[in-house]
Amino acid sequence: MTTIKDIADHVGVSFKTVSRVLNNHPSVSEETRTRVWAAVQELGYRPNAAARSMRTGKSHTIGFITDSIATRPHAGNVILGAQHEAWQHGRLLLVVNTEQDPTMEEEAISMMLERQVDAIIYAAWYHRPVSPPPMIKGVPCVLVDCFVEDYSISSVVPDEVRGGREATEQLLKNGHHRVGFINNEDKIPATFGRLQGYRAALTAHGIDFDKELVIEGQSDSSNGYECAQHLLSLSDPPTALFCFNDQMAMGAYEAVKERGLGIPEDIAIIGFDNLELIAATLRPSLTTMQLPHYEMGRWAVDYLMGIVDGDQERLPVHEKLECPLVARQSVT
Repeated sequence: MTTIKDIADHVGVSFKTVSRVLNNHPSVSEETRTRVWAAVQELGYRPNAAARSMRTGKSHTIGFITDSIATRPHAGNVILGAQHEAWQHGRLLLVVNTEQDPTMEEEAISMMLERQVDAIIYAAWYHRPVSPPPMIKGVPCVLVDCFVEDYSISSVVPDEVRGGREATEQLLKNGHHRVGFINNEDKIPATFGRLQGYRAALTAHGIDFDKELVIEGQSDSSNGYECAQHLLSLSDPPTALFCFNDQMAMGAYEAVKERGLGIPEDIAIIGFDNLELIAATLRPSLTTMQLPHYEMGRWAVDYLMGIVDGDQERLPVHEKLECPLVARQSVT
C-alpha cells in the first residue's frame, strides 16, 4: 500500500509538504502541488479513512437505522434515495436493518457512534410514532417516515392529509359525487390523515360528508373486497372508490367485477402507495397516490448535510412531502 512517505520520496519533498498538499494547505507552491498530485495518481495513493476520521472528527459516513425497510421492496426506495444523495455529498451510507429488535437497535447506534458517523437517519417502514434510544441525539439525526411525539427530533413524513384530499379530488373532478372511502382500521397517522383529506375534498366541492360511504377494515385485499361489497350493496351506492392502499383496491376490483360492473366506466377506483407489483399489473391498471419514499431518503440526507457542513442550525424541523398522483386507467 502506497504511503505519504512513498509520495514524498518519489517527489523529493518532505512528508509534511505532501500532507499539506493532501489537506489543501495554501502554503505550498503551485509547482510542488502539481508534482505531488501527479505522484498520487501515478502511485495509486489512497488516504487512510480511519486516520483521517481521527484527525478531522468526520468519517464521511451516515448511519442508517431501519426496522425492516431493507426487506420490504415497496419501502426500499428510502434507502436508494438516501444513498444517491449521500453520494452527491461524498458520503457513504452504513445501513443496519434491526427487524424491530430494540437490543439490536441500541447496539447498532452505539457502534455507529463509536465509528464517528457524521449523522444518523432513523427510518420506519410505515408512518408512525417511534421512541428511538436517547443516544441517537449524540450526532445530528433525522427520522424518516416516523416521528417522536414531542417533536424533539427532526422528521420527514408523507403528507397524508394532502394525499387523501388529492386522491378524492381526482374522483370528484371526473364527475363522481358519491365517493366511497375504504379506510384502514388501524389507529395510525395515515388512517386519520387520509380520512381528513377525503372530508376536506368533499367540503371544497360543496358535498356533505356521508358516513354511510366510509368503511374500515384491515388493509389487505380480502378486507378491501368485503368493504367494497358492502358499499356496492347500499341502496344508493358510490360510483367511485378511494381505497386506503393498493392491496385494498385490488380486493375492490374483485368485488366490482364479481357484480358484472366495469372499471372505470361503472366504478372508478383510486388507491394509495403505488405498489408497482399491484398497481401496474391490475387490469385496468390502477390510478394511485405515490408514497414519497425516495424523496424522503434524499431529503433526510440533504437536511443532515446542512447541519454537518455548518450551513444551518440544529433545530428540529418537521417536513411533510407530497404524495403525487400516478394516473393510470382506473379513473376517467
